[in-house]
Amino acid sequence: MLILLDIDGVMVPANSWRSPEIIDDGFPVFDRRAVLALGKIILETKAGILLTTSHKSRYSIDQWRDIFKTRGILVREFDRLGDNITGLNRREEILAWYKATMGFQKDFVIIDDDKSLNTLPKDIKDRFVLTSGSVGLTDELADQAISVLKAGALRPE
Repeated sequence: MLILLDIDGVMVPANSWRSPEIIDDGFPVFDRRAVLALGKIILETKAGILLTTSHKSRYSIDQWRDIFKTRGILVREFDRLGDNITGLNRREEILAWYKATMGFQKDFVIIDDDKSLNTLPKDIKDRFVLTSGSVGLTDELADQAISVLKAGALRPE
């Protein structure tokens, strides 16, 4: 199982009236509610994380692991989409990943605040959990993501 995870608007709510708190590793603090919600998804599904965030290339995989660990999130499987050297938007990046992994990754969920992902093809969009950018990941949305992952695991090959 795999969580395609954005950061801004998911783990770090985007509130224009205040700048996020940055800690020693140079990255913003994750919202406590979002940390608990993501932890719940990982605990219940054993899902790994595939970062889709625009920040994905700023750090190595080991640095990302440390960023998540520092914020209380332990993940066994951790990766990121490749460098976006062709300037694809998030929707196009996810479609490219899906086409490249079709048949291999059947149980995934996309957690993002990017509304353009609502225009993904239905079989992918059905795995999309939209957050409010100013609120981020909540317990209710975590339950929705868990349902998506568990339904994907039950789909026949």
